[in-house]
Order: sequence, then C-alpha cells, then structure tokens
Amino acid sequence: MNNFKSRLLVFAGIAVASVAVFSIPAFAETYNMSGTITEVNPNYRNVNAPVTVQDCQDVEVPVYGRASNGGASGGDVLMGMIVGGLLGKGVTGDDGGAAAGAVMGGVIAADKGNNRQVVTGYRSERQCSNKTIYETRRELTDYTVSYEILGVTQHANVARKYRVGDSIPVQVRIGLR
Repeated sequence: MNNFKSRLLVFAGIAVASVAVFSIPAFAETYNMSGTITEVNPNYRNVNAPVTVQDCQDVEVPVYGRASNGGASGGDVLMGMIVGGLLGKGVTGDDGGAAAGAVMGGVIAADKGNNRQVVTGYRSERQCSNKTIYETRRELTDYTVSYEILGVTQHANVARKYRVGDSIPVQVRIGLR
C-alpha cells in the first residue's frame, strides 16, 4: 500500500503543478522604441540585362555601268535584218514593208550589243546592324543593418539606406511563452 500512496501523491503533485502552470494568463506587451544603427552593408544580386549594340562591317559592293563591246557582230545585224524583213513583208505584204523591217531589225540588233550592264568596279561600304547582347550587372537589392537597442545588437534587412548613428524605429515585444 505504501507504494500505491506514494504514486498517488506524485500524480496529485503533477496535476496541481500542471494546473498552476497552464492557468497563468499569457502576458505580452509591445513597445515602440528607437535603435541606433551601428553598421550598414548593401546587398546586391547579379542580373543579366539585354543591351543593344551596333555591329558594323566594311563590305565590297559592286558598281554597275553600261559597257560597249564594240557594237553588235555582223552576224547579229544580218540576223536582225532577215527577221525584220520577213516580219515587215508578212505585216504589209509588199517589198517596202520588208525593207523597212530589215532596217529596223538591223538597228535593234546593233543597239542590243552596245547597251549592256556590267560591273565596272567595287567600292567599300560600311553596313551596320543592331545586335542584342546580355551583360551581367550588379543590382542593389536592400541593406543589412546592425542596430543596438537596450544594450543588445540586432540585425535586419531594410529597403531604406541608413547611416551609422541614425535612429531606426523598432517594435519590442516582451512576454511569456
């Protein structure tokens, strides 16, 4: 029985202690205070940013002109006269039309040989185009500040840039857990 009584007393003690601990109301108080900045460090990240650059090169460009090869060959003029004469005779039905067609055919053949376009030389020309490249840049994200409040040093990341010695608004919560 003695063992049973001692166990009962321990159980009762634990029950009383539990009621005492859990029945204490939670206490927490929040205070708005100021801390003093003791250190400021900027934080950065690397960002790939597109940049447009101009890419230029010197290229050789052909220069065109009209060139004469000394006129049409005799065979070209003769062929033009024959074809022109046949067409002139066929259209008009008489020898006068044939003669006029032969003259016109010869003139057309002669002009054809004298008037052709050829490359007469080259000139240097600068040609440019836009090109997108990517550059890695460091971008400021925020600041890590160290501040002292109530004799304790704390750290925080903030967007605003502070200086050493500045005051920073701090909310202090004191309570039981």
